[in-house]
Amino acid sequence: MRILDSIAGLAERYEGFVLDLWGVVHDGKRPYPGVAEALAALKARGRRVVFLSNAPRRSRVVDDMLAGMGLDRGLWHATVTSGELAWRMLAAPEAAGLGGRRAVFIGLADRDLNVIEQRDIVLVDDPAQADFVLNTGPEPVRGRDSIEPYRALLADCAARGLPMLCANPDRHVMVGDQRILCAGALADVYLELGGPRAIEVGKPDPAVYAPVLEALGIADRGRVVAIGDSPRTDLAGAQAAGIDAVWALTGLAAEAHGAAPDPALLAEAARAEGVAPVAALRGLRW
Repeated sequence: MRILDSIAGLAERYEGFVLDLWGVVHDGKRPYPGVAEALAALKARGRRVVFLSNAPRRSRVVDDMLAGMGLDRGLWHATVTSGELAWRMLAAPEAAGLGGRRAVFIGLADRDLNVIEQRDIVLVDDPAQADFVLNTGPEPVRGRDSIEPYRALLADCAARGLPMLCANPDRHVMVGDQRILCAGALADVYLELGGPRAIEVGKPDPAVYAPVLEALGIADRGRVVAIGDSPRTDLAGAQAAGIDAVWALTGLAAEAHGAAPDPALLAEAARAEGVAPVAALRGLRW
């Protein structure tokens, strides 16, 4: 597999860039070195950038977080998040297959409940009174490295046949140098416990690329490239949507394959995941 040192060559071939956030643009705490400069170089050359993230919160919240990390909001054209798409879905939860408007919530109340703002969703503690489970991911205080604090609640919800809305299909994400469980890991356990359905909103579902392409304003998918660190979500999603993908060797990829991975081993790992990225990238830099 060809490993690129920068995105300069990609900017000659592609007009639109679909960038993952966690593990590509930042590490959960701060942008990776060179990211701001790379985004500025893309903008200066008339390239369009849209962030596509499985973050379980609305796009404006993520934009504010990025600005808080020191990134200039003028460096990207739009942000599309799983939380934003879930928010749209929750305008009509019955039509989405959620059965009603009463939800058991699993997530970070101070950060993720914006997914139900301006929506007629009622949160309940008792699964017997709920229509569905709203899952945005584990709470830090309850253990981000184990599903055990949630097993009893998930089992109760599963026994009552509640569908789950999973607003972040990621199984793990890197925050700094720590690997952390995400909502997708809870969704897996929920199905194992007999839950009837887990509706995952986000990558790798190819449907999430429609609003991204609309924001890019580029009809020819051959002129668009997606960059992500996860074969399961970023690379598989882009491939399903008919978009070239580049494997960022930061974030989860760095944890799995190290700082200087062997190109042949990378290619083998990609084949095992059923994806065929056009290249790998050492980091989002110019």
